[in-house]
Amino acid sequence: MRHPIVGVVSGLMTMVAALGAGPARAEVGAIAAAYVVLGEDGSPQARVITTADDCPLIQADGKPLAMQVRAPAGTEPLRPTRSDPKDSKPSQFPVLICEATLPPGVAHASVEGRILPTPLAAPKRIVVIGDTGCRLKKSDDAYQACNAPNQYPFAKVAAAAAAWKPDLVVHVGDYLYRENACDVAKHPGCAASPWGYGWDAWNADFFTPGAALLTAAPWVAVRGNHESCNRAGQGWWRFIDPRPLLAGRDCEDPAKDDVGDYSDPYAVPLGEGAQIVVMDSSNAPADPIPAGNPQAAKYRKLYTDMAALAQRQPYSIVVDHHPLLGFSAQVSPTTQQPYLTPGNLGLQSAFGALNPLLFPPTVQMLLSGHVHVWQQVSFSSAHPTQFITGFSGTQEDVVPIPAKLPEDARVAPGAVVQAFSSWVDGFGFMTLERTGKESWAVEVHDQNGDVVNRCKVIGRHSHCDVVRVSGPK
Repeated sequence: MRHPIVGVVSGLMTMVAALGAGPARAEVGAIAAAYVVLGEDGSPQARVITTADDCPLIQADGKPLAMQVRAPAGTEPLRPTRSDPKDSKPSQFPVLICEATLPPGVAHASVEGRILPTPLAAPKRIVVIGDTGCRLKKSDDAYQACNAPNQYPFAKVAAAAAAWKPDLVVHVGDYLYRENACDVAKHPGCAASPWGYGWDAWNADFFTPGAALLTAAPWVAVRGNHESCNRAGQGWWRFIDPRPLLAGRDCEDPAKDDVGDYSDPYAVPLGEGAQIVVMDSSNAPADPIPAGNPQAAKYRKLYTDMAALAQRQPYSIVVDHHPLLGFSAQVSPTTQQPYLTPGNLGLQSAFGALNPLLFPPTVQMLLSGHVHVWQQVSFSSAHPTQFITGFSGTQEDVVPIPAKLPEDARVAPGAVVQAFSSWVDGFGFMTLERTGKESWAVEVHDQNGDVVNRCKVIGRHSHCDVVRVSGPK
């Protein structure tokens, strides 16, 4: 990884060119992606991925703005991954990643003729998506037909979500699923697909199919378990995370994964007393964490930091990848009967040690993914309402969730379910439209953009029109 000072020097040289001999320009057609992610306190971070040798200039309200090198082109050495070494390969990044912080209050920004979406002080229309990549995983014998738009419809979902004209996009994690080479003999629908954790897989799984939505609005990007260091973490830190790319937390050195796999939460203001609090749960285990385990201390700190951020505004929406207060459905290997499992037990054990309710009272909504369905849960106990939106592209979970929860269904200790709704085996996206300081109109859209369910959120409570959306749409 090039030292950060290289980025500073590159930015200064670009600025000198802009003021003197004329603006430095990237090669024509060299830009592969241009987008904006919101960071701490909503700071808009413009990113450009290019095959050019130099970073381009941004035009921000008619003024030139130099971009700095975030990461140079290069190939990372093969490191341990979730896959067998024979099913892994070094991650190649033959692209330059450039970045710049857009000025406060900027209204119009562009780079090489491409419009960069600029943030609103009080966004009212929010698209929520998650789990968008095409699954190619040898150990699970899971090979999604990436070449078939009806079986991998993320591009269609992204286009429909962009047509809704959001002010903000929230992705709840898991961007890259093409981890292993396609088994063409058994699964011809993924023939010739890029795989691994380099640029070609990131481009095929996220940047190309998500292009329409990347240009529609700024993004709040959440890290999923597929972006942990032993999976696509190197690309996560290069392309997506809004914070500086630092040696030691870039997932290059496996010995430093205990740094690269964790990051502090941050808040993105929504105006009128509301905010989004982003948590990194990418390395959270499914099972309870023993109290003396170092990982327990990391997640207890995550809770403490999240709770401090939540005190800044009276209404907080916490977004992370793993749902603490949502169900998933499994099939018993012995009885072959479906059963429901609770929210993430690892985070519940760490958070619950500090707060039996898991979240402070100002946290009134949770947005998560990980479970490949759409789901809504609301409680008569003092828990925030939970939405799961892991249904935007990757291979769906298909075990039915009953319209009426079993009597013994428990999502978390002390959590009493009051209202529940789900959609299994259907691709789409969710929208939030703000109707008051603590109220939202929610719509669940299929991959064509058609509405299949509507919900209302008031404070920490929610209720949906349809308890169980039926069938794929």
